[in-house]
Amino acid sequence: MMKSRQLFERRKKRNRYQLRKRGGGKPRLSVFRSSKHIYAQLIDDGEGCTVASASSLEKALAETLKTGADKDAAVEVGKLIASRAKEAGVEKVVFDRGGYRFHGRVKALADAAREAGLNF
Repeated sequence: MMKSRQLFERRKKRNRYQLRKRGGGKPRLSVFRSSKHIYAQLIDDGEGCTVASASSLEKALAETLKTGADKDAAVEVGKLIASRAKEAGVEKVVFDRGGYRFHGRVKALADAAREAGLNF
């Protein structure tokens, strides 16, 4: 029987394979969720660089949020990454949820980024 980390890595590989196949060269909005914070990066795989990033650890957000591990924090990070993407000239992205299921904090971040103007 496989361990949960192995299953997570399998889901992540499967997800990233589909993104490469269908992404069409668009930057990837990658989400990492820890037990205390949430992070988002806009990655250009063609160039191999990070275009923009945001997290619940940033001072401006950390002062206003109660904790970095709830849906409110995810919404704020989603809005912030969308505004930074627009500043960088990126409007269309592919959403990389990694091995996480699309619910809870990951879904809240994605919905906030969509509302703030990112298309995916």
